[in-house]
Amino acid sequence: MLNFTRKPRYDYNDLLEIVRLLRSAEGCPWDRVQTHQSIRRGLLEEAYEAAEAIDTEDAALLREELGDVLMQVVFHADIEKDAGRFTMDDVCDGVVKKLLFRHPHVFGDGRAETADTVPASWDELKRQEKGQKTTADALDAVARSLPGLWRAEKIQKKAADAGFDWRDVSGALDKLDEETGELRQAVETGGDVAGELGDVLFAAVKVGRFCGIDPEDAIAGTCEKFIRRFRVMEQEAARQGCRYLRIDTNVRNTRARRLYHSLGYKEISVAPCTFNGLSDIDLVLLEKAL
Repeated sequence: MLNFTRKPRYDYNDLLEIVRLLRSAEGCPWDRVQTHQSIRRGLLEEAYEAAEAIDTEDAALLREELGDVLMQVVFHADIEKDAGRFTMDDVCDGVVKKLLFRHPHVFGDGRAETADTVPASWDELKRQEKGQKTTADALDAVARSLPGLWRAEKIQKKAADAGFDWRDVSGALDKLDEETGELRQAVETGGDVAGELGDVLFAAVKVGRFCGIDPEDAIAGTCEKFIRRFRVMEQEAARQGCRYLRIDTNVRNTRARRLYHSLGYKEISVAPCTFNGLSDIDLVLLEKAL
């Protein structure tokens, strides 16, 4: 058994030590074999759970979830320490230097009269720091691992800062109508449906940006609305004496399949579907007993 001092209250240094012990030769066999890639999803999940705690304004839950996020950060840093590339102290050193550089109005001779002027200064300093010489460089630097709608919004905002944007929301709405028409044509003729759907989503994000709506918040709200309505439908079906509910979705729509699984549906078959002469779409049939 490893020796770890038990005490009424622990601090940051204790977290560093317990992670080190868990990953040591005498520690946990699971922790010892983890890599950046194997726990990458865990980092994302913990960040989303912290965000949910913020959304629900649950301070106790937020404290717990921030701890989980911090543990993930320390774990990744400990992997790098063992590899001899950097330590947690290097991580802290880098972020402090970044904050000093990007706040010249606090730690230097710069000026920021209002909070609204700070983001533009931050972005310009970030471009200098990253060696981004053109707007295209800045667009390319937007993290590809971001949720798609957020990435689209960030790319659009950077392009708008360079003057590439509609004058008002009417232009964005017209573009959305245009892209929707092209999507319909692609579906009906067997064209590039994925590409046209992406164009529709990108155009919808731009409409939301003009209206001050976070696209991820919008789709999250729609998901909750769908679940509420689905529950009402199930309750009504049960009231009318139905024994089963069945629903289908594209076999490639993994998000929808996970959603239905979470609602208690089981997959019972997969069958090809012909739509407007196209037969390359497989539908999975799901069933739930009432």
